[in-house]
Amino acid sequence: MSDLSLTLEVDDPELRRGRIVENLVTAFSDLMAADPAAFRIKFRKMATDPFAFYRGSACLFYSDVARLEDPWADERTSRVWIQGDLHAANFGTYMNSEGTLVFDVNDFDEAYVGHFTWDLQRFAASIALLGWSKALPDDEITSLIRVAADAYAEQVRAFVDGENDSAFKLHLGSTKGLVRHVLEKARLRTRNDLLNTVTETEGYDRVFRDKPGVRRLGDAERDRVVEAFRRYLDTIPADKRMRGVAYNVKDVVGRGGFGIGSAGLPAYNVLIEGQNQALDNDIVLSMKQGNVAAPSRVVDDASVAGYFVHHGHRTAVSQRALQAHADPLLGYTDLDGVGFVVSELSPYEVDLEWSELNEPDDIEPVLSYLGRAIAKVHCVSDADSDHTLVPFQTETAIADAIEGRQQEFVSWLCDFALDYSAVVRDDYRLFIDAFRNREIAGLRSTRANR
Repeated sequence: MSDLSLTLEVDDPELRRGRIVENLVTAFSDLMAADPAAFRIKFRKMATDPFAFYRGSACLFYSDVARLEDPWADERTSRVWIQGDLHAANFGTYMNSEGTLVFDVNDFDEAYVGHFTWDLQRFAASIALLGWSKALPDDEITSLIRVAADAYAEQVRAFVDGENDSAFKLHLGSTKGLVRHVLEKARLRTRNDLLNTVTETEGYDRVFRDKPGVRRLGDAERDRVVEAFRRYLDTIPADKRMRGVAYNVKDVVGRGGFGIGSAGLPAYNVLIEGQNQALDNDIVLSMKQGNVAAPSRVVDDASVAGYFVHHGHRTAVSQRALQAHADPLLGYTDLDGVGFVVSELSPYEVDLEWSELNEPDDIEPVLSYLGRAIAKVHCVSDADSDHTLVPFQTETAIADAIEGRQQEFVSWLCDFALDYSAVVRDDYRLFIDAFRNREIAGLRSTRANR
């Protein structure tokens, strides 16, 4: 048994099962109480396979890594902006504020300040899980993780030697293969296609369509949402604000039916006018309640927690820090005393699909790009974020930590990934048993009482 397995006490299934349930209940009890049906769906999705379970259990991952020794963490490298839920499915395209289609890390709901290694460990273990699901042997999985880790280290060093971190991006002119194909698919998308999917014309204007997951609001709730939207406008950076009729509200609806990570979080869609009154320039904004970032549960630093007004504020600030040239509509607000993050529902977002990648020769070049993308989000974050939280050059801190020890660092990461992916596969079975036997408090179906 590995040292990791001993530390996490996975040799005692009952103890480990109880720890899994405890972490899920602690992390989600409030949301489960508000919407138990949404969490039954979330957990049934997590029951699909070990990777789906891993995606939905970031709280358990951080409970685990916080108990493990981190030989690469020092005063600086333990205080880096991190994406917080960096698994293999959280990469895709977006249109940046300069009008360039970029392939990058996405989904910043769990972003926080923590160990730079946590992002890399979570990512590497996800690659090991995917490799296992594709029946790849451990030596091939290790080789693939090495490709990503070496690319990360090389890109960090390039940022140390360069002058403009934010200028680096993966785009149509700098990528090949599947990553370029994902960008090309995003390029074919149009705002009009998105608008026609989620809205319809009523008379001479657009309104949201009535469809599954859409909830019409009563007058009182609509008024509160519109007022929260007005407060959001003050959080858009002055140099990114549109003028004139742009922010006129045309329609508002409640939203549900989100994926594994956002289950139970209240959300709204807001339809606004856009740059002008032409219907094809309308913009759809998402206003979603900010969740408690999983890393924040193990980071004991009052100065970090105290910096954020609420979780919507944290999500927006973190995304601006991690994503160079972020969505110009990104901002935050509060509704009924709870923080919400606001961003555009963009037509140009296409996720990397792992179903298209099966052979190591096809996966390897993609992982090289992903390693560089991770380095980019870590290393641009000190330039665009508040320097009271990260008051140093991240790339220098990381490069110094692994200087002369890159292969040791990469081997450490590979060993963790293989060991922890085995833990996750066992945890998955324990989770299934606990869920089936109604051991997760707050999720008992009404059918159980019949």
